[in-house]
Amino acid sequence: MTDHDRPFALVTGASSGIGLELARVIKANGFDLVVVAEEPRIHDVAAELGDGAQAFVTDLATRQGNEDLVAWLDALRRPLGVAALNAGIGVGGPFVETSLDADLRLVGLNVASTVHLAKAVSRSMVANRGGRILFTSSIASQMPGPYNATYAASKAFVQSLSEALRVELAEHGVSVTALLPGPTDTEFFERAGLEGTRVDQGTKDDPAMVARAGFEALMAGKHEVVTGTRNKLQRQAVKVAPDPVKARLHGHLNERKD
Repeated sequence: MTDHDRPFALVTGASSGIGLELARVIKANGFDLVVVAEEPRIHDVAAELGDGAQAFVTDLATRQGNEDLVAWLDALRRPLGVAALNAGIGVGGPFVETSLDADLRLVGLNVASTVHLAKAVSRSMVANRGGRILFTSSIASQMPGPYNATYAASKAFVQSLSEALRVELAEHGVSVTALLPGPTDTEFFERAGLEGTRVDQGTKDDPAMVARAGFEALMAGKHEVVTGTRNKLQRQAVKVAPDPVKARLHGHLNERKD
């Protein structure tokens, strides 16, 4: 089998956490892939994954970073079978105290980059009459998120986008799946400034388990997957609770205990 005979995948935010585990499970299932992150350590990820894995370093929080990635993918002339749009960050703390630059960078990465790359990969997949897109959403998409406000809002956007594109792209042979993890044992809480919060100090899921569930749901053509029994129960509970109640409960988890 030549390189171009093997299915090809894209994983963003693949230097650590869920993205890294997605890259591992996708590679283990016979895909060549490109792994993307801002950090140079993404080259170490590609080296770990071995033959058929390539790294691309770019800042997806900027328009130029997304355009550079899209241009590079186009130059490869390989149809994407899978696109895992996973890159994202959080910004924890009271909204009046968090940095405007940090919140706008979150919007650039979690929202604008997701739209930019989803536009590019969906057009490519439609032209090739098939493909699978995995959006990393969050259980936080299901409720307002005091003390993590822009993150929860951004994931609500991603969730809505995923649900809309699933309908639009189905007739073209392109499936869309949303992965909704809950708290996961990654660097997210440290990077987001959520260390010491109740949600940080609570039980967290294994990122490898989350990634496997996401990949299996993607390949099965499911519209979404909520990982972890606790998160599934929470998803059912928030369906009936009014938004003010959900916001208070979510805020209780995100607020620092001191």
